[in-house]
Amino acid sequence: MISRDLEFRGINRTHLEMYFEELGGKREPSKSSFPIVFNGVDDNWEGHILSEAELSFTSVFTVNAVMIRFVAEDEVKLEELIKRYRYKTTRVGG
Repeated sequence: MISRDLEFRGINRTHLEMYFEELGGKREPSKSSFPIVFNGVDDNWEGHILSEAELSFTSVFTVNAVMIRFVAEDEVKLEELIKRYRYKTTRVGG
């Protein structure tokens, strides 16, 4: 198994959790602390929400930052998982 950690900014953590579920992940029962772990039932992957923090860019502009670890069997499956997850997080103005 290989893994990669990525940081997502400005997206609500509950939405990030929902994206794992939309990709076929089942949340592991756990207490309300980190890490929050999702297991890909059909594709043998894992997603770990490791932490959440608030970043301040100015005295009035802050955003959340969520660290996520993606785990898969090999590099190809890891890249596919990250690609599918990033698609969920894409925001388009308009």
